[in-house]
Amino acid sequence: MILYYFDLAGVAVFAVSGVLAARDRRLDLLGVIVIAAITAIGGGTLRDLLLNRYPIFWTTDILYLIVIIAAALLTVAYVRLRPPPQKALLVADAFGLGLFALSGAQVAEAANYPAIIVVLMGTMTGVAGGVLRDVITAQIPLILRRDIYATAAIAGIILYLILKALGLDSSAAFGIGMAMVIALRLFAIHKGLQLPIFRMSER
Repeated sequence: MILYYFDLAGVAVFAVSGVLAARDRRLDLLGVIVIAAITAIGGGTLRDLLLNRYPIFWTTDILYLIVIIAAALLTVAYVRLRPPPQKALLVADAFGLGLFALSGAQVAEAANYPAIIVVLMGTMTGVAGGVLRDVITAQIPLILRRDIYATAAIAGIILYLILKALGLDSSAAFGIGMAMVIALRLFAIHKGLQLPIFRMSER
């Protein structure tokens, strides 16, 4: 139940980030809620579709949609009064990324997929909603920029799998892997760390 409530909190955080991404795109209220929903549950939905996992998680638990709509409406009301705290949102987003990446990895792992698929599905769960959000709002997706984002998710999932292989309890491995994702993301934000840009040599 604790992980379930954390999952709902992560959905709310990603819904807020969807609203903030849509605030300068001249969308109506319904459009903003759609962007919030895509951001919040897009990654998990894509994971379930690719893994042929039915019913898709949010179709059997209406609380996910209630949380998304409530978070979107509260954010819309808030940003009309004052500018959003960007640093606080980045921190919250890091927690959402860590939780979604590891929970997505566990879903693939429970279906007995190989480790590489577990890493891919976990990373997709954490980042695909943001990719869809950025594409729809005509921005370069975060994972295609230099930010350490998907890289943090991959590192945390790999650590989780290694710890499980070494015999560590699943819950402990989950917590450590999630902490790794969050720590890498927050450290990168704090230090302004970015991945190198690919450039062709000029002659």
